[in-house]
Formats: sequence, C-alpha cells, structure tokens
Amino acid sequence: MTTPVIVTTQEELETLTQAWVQAGESIAFVPTMGALHQGHLALVEQASQNADRVVVSIFVNPLQFGTGEDFNQYPRDIDKDARALGDSPADLVFAPTVSEIYPEGPGATATQSAGVIGRPFEGASRPGHFDGMLTVVYRLFDLVKPDVAVFGQKDAQQLFLISQMVDTLALPIRIVGVETVRGSDDLALSSRNAYLSPSEHQIALAIPQALDAAGVARNSDEAKKNARAVLEKSEGLEADYIEIVDPDSFLALPPGSPAHQGRLIIAALVGSTRLIDNQLLTFG
Repeated sequence: MTTPVIVTTQEELETLTQAWVQAGESIAFVPTMGALHQGHLALVEQASQNADRVVVSIFVNPLQFGTGEDFNQYPRDIDKDARALGDSPADLVFAPTVSEIYPEGPGATATQSAGVIGRPFEGASRPGHFDGMLTVVYRLFDLVKPDVAVFGQKDAQQLFLISQMVDTLALPIRIVGVETVRGSDDLALSSRNAYLSPSEHQIALAIPQALDAAGVARNSDEAKKNARAVLEKSEGLEADYIEIVDPDSFLALPPGSPAHQGRLIIAALVGSTRLIDNQLLTFG
C-alpha cells in the first residue's frame, strides 16, 4: 500500500479518475468530513473489496450544520488524515475547498430534499441537516462518478436517505453499508468522541448499554422501555430520542407492533456533545 495522492480541484480529480475508467477500472468512494478514525478506515477497507480503486473525500460541509452547531469547531487536520490513510487501500484523497464544491456559494446552491423521512429523529433535532447532507453527497457523486459508495451504518437515517436518493434518481451507484465499528468499551467510534472528557466518555457508555438492554427484549415495546430505563438512570446524559423504526421504511413502529425486526435508534447529549447510535433488533 502507498500513500494516497491528495487533490483539491475538480480538474485534478477528473484527470485521475478518467484515466482509471479508461483503463477499465472500477471506483469505490468513501465520503468523509475528516477527523478519521478506525471506523473510517473500515469503510476504506470495505471499499477496496468492492472496486479496483478507492477515492476518499475530506470535506466539512457547511450546509449540513445548523445555527449553533460545531461547524467552526469540527476538527480539521488534513496532514493527520493523510497519515491515517497511508497504510490503507485508498488511492486518492479529494480535499476540496467550499468554493470548489459550491462555486456559487453554499447559500445559492440548489439543495436536495430529504423529504418525509428526513423530518423526524435527526431531522427534527437538526432542521435542514439532511437536505445539506444529501446535497453534498449528490455533488460529490457527480464529481467522483463512483461505481460503489460506502457508508457507515452508525448514521442509519443518513444511510437510508442516501439509498433512497440513489434509487429515486436512478443513479448508477451501488450503496454499501458497513457495520458500526466500536471501541473496546463498545462505544461507537465517532469523530465527535474527541469532544468528550474522560468522565463524559464513561457516561456515554450508557448508550451501548441501552442497545444491549434492548437486545434481550421480546418485542419492540419492551426493547424501547429497556433502552429508555438505562439512559434515564445515567446521570449526565440527556436523551434526545429513543425510537424503534421499521428497517425497510424508517418509520417508527407503532405501540404493540408485531414486527419481528426493528432498528433501535438513539441520540443523546453528553455534556455539549451529541452522540447517535443504533442497532438492528430481532424479536420473538
């Protein structure tokens, strides 16, 4: 494995990707916002198993951050990220500026709509977030022109919406979801974990514990109750939402649902850090 090439412009990107296409090579794409960790590297590894070449983008997208969120504070260190990718199968890093992605400016860019499924859960807590996310993913798809795109399952609603967009627009891209990578204490890896103090990290462990408690439930009602009980007794953690959704529609399961499967989704604040997690549950 060699250190990937880093490019910042559409022209540089196209020069390399078009050469690969002309050589008959397929392209897998891993969009990121940088601050790379082992979860991202797992996506890159999975990408390499699905195509001949791997492109990783590093772009902190202003359109998916709301007022008062951490756009300005979000960690940015392209040199550190490049070193992290040095032993990975990544062939190319695309690290554009905001003006490269949005030539007319973010505010003047036509946005993709997340629709009905973009409104609840993360969409309710972060209005406009999913419209901004889909807009940049669509823009990056247009620039990279991948055959395959790889995303983590930790952001379950995001993955659902991206898959829906690809289907709706009939984009010739296969979406691959990768299981959440966890630390030795089962906390889902996230770039925002860096915001947690040691004591807050310990508090955040209630989130995977809630997933475990839900996993032994006989039905969706019991699973939701078990998860809520764990989170509510965790001092220093404030649950935003605890819900179980139909994996096929991402709509909340109604009380008393006879469903044999559901995806438990959780968002919580630990201090000022917002964390999300989820798990597919089987009942019966």
